[in-house]
Amino acid sequence: MKKLLILFLLPFITLYSLNAQDFDINNPTKPYMNTVTTAAPFLLISPDSRASGMGDLGVATSADLWSQHHNPSKYVFNEDIFGIGISYSPWLKSLVGDIHIVYLASFWKITDNDAIAFALKYFSLGEIQFTDRYGLLLNTANPNEFSLDFTYSRKLSKIVSMAITPRFVYSNLTSGFHDANSGVDMKPGMAGAVDISLFVNKEFNHNIEGFKSSELMFGFNISNIGNKVAYSNEDTRRDFLPCNMRLGLSYAMAFDDYNKLAVNVEAGKLLVPTPPVGFRDSTHAKEFYGNGKNLDDINPIVGIGRSFYDAAGGYKWNSKGCLNEEFREVVWSFGLEYTYRDILFVRAGTFLENKYKGNRKFATVGAGVKYSIFAVDVCYLFAFAQHHPLENTLRFSLSFLLKSFNREQIKNQGKINKN
Repeated sequence: MKKLLILFLLPFITLYSLNAQDFDINNPTKPYMNTVTTAAPFLLISPDSRASGMGDLGVATSADLWSQHHNPSKYVFNEDIFGIGISYSPWLKSLVGDIHIVYLASFWKITDNDAIAFALKYFSLGEIQFTDRYGLLLNTANPNEFSLDFTYSRKLSKIVSMAITPRFVYSNLTSGFHDANSGVDMKPGMAGAVDISLFVNKEFNHNIEGFKSSELMFGFNISNIGNKVAYSNEDTRRDFLPCNMRLGLSYAMAFDDYNKLAVNVEAGKLLVPTPPVGFRDSTHAKEFYGNGKNLDDINPIVGIGRSFYDAAGGYKWNSKGCLNEEFREVVWSFGLEYTYRDILFVRAGTFLENKYKGNRKFATVGAGVKYSIFAVDVCYLFAFAQHHPLENTLRFSLSFLLKSFNREQIKNQGKINKN
């Protein structure tokens, strides 16, 4: 019953938040609630406990098994040649018990300069009871979404790598529900997308007492460049995928052979047009986009370009309002990771989003243990601006990593980590 209430109230809550805020037509640059919404937002959820323990950042952190989601270019810098793992995250645990995200990832370094990877993200929304507009019970369904992607990553030089990641997206939110009143047949939304990423990893050696070496890392990723998604046979309404740009810097300091600290910062922005004053098909939108167009008439590639300048800050476009609102759409993450002997990991981070663009603000802590060819990571989230679906929830990731396919070297891998 709780899930049913959440599912059917969510659209009305969203519409209210978009349209009932402090918009002043006489002062169009005044901030107002104008959240950018997309289809398949599960694609943006950080699936692993390492990145989630540092404020959901990972575009510029050191290479690991979970790089597929954050920056696939990092795979060729992995010290291991093969890895496979699974991550599990309960969703809305305080309200329901059968909504969850499962993430499966694997990579293989073919050579020192080439790597391939695979990932599957599955989001189950549990069992939902559908009703008609009079509240009469109809059928039950198990809505779900998943993405399936593949990566090829290659070094362009000793310190630079790039990757391309094709992705298939399936979003089945209604399980073939038929609205008898409108005659509309609902269908799963499907899309194809691609990620383009870059990674730079520069190592420095130091002759300073108490400071052995350091690494400076830069990451860039534009994810989910793809077609729009429709959830019915009516072609008039198609939603953008959550195309997202992320930039990050990481500086890792090795104080000696045992202790290492990494400081990370990341900025992200949706490359999706901003709805003028929260209206999708209003006269305001048509006037703003010109030629009688609205959001449904904007193709995804044009939308990426518009996303850098179309946030009007109000009803009329103007340079001051545009710049102010564009900057409000940037989300920031800051994270720390302490490593002891490449065995014990302690993490902390924070995620900050502008209050007019969703107001997600939370802190995270995490820890990890790596022994021989196995690694376990956990994280915990504290929301401090509004409730978050993952607050007060432990999330787990399990990894299996190999430095070699040689049996004897695998047996000694744990000893290598200790020395």
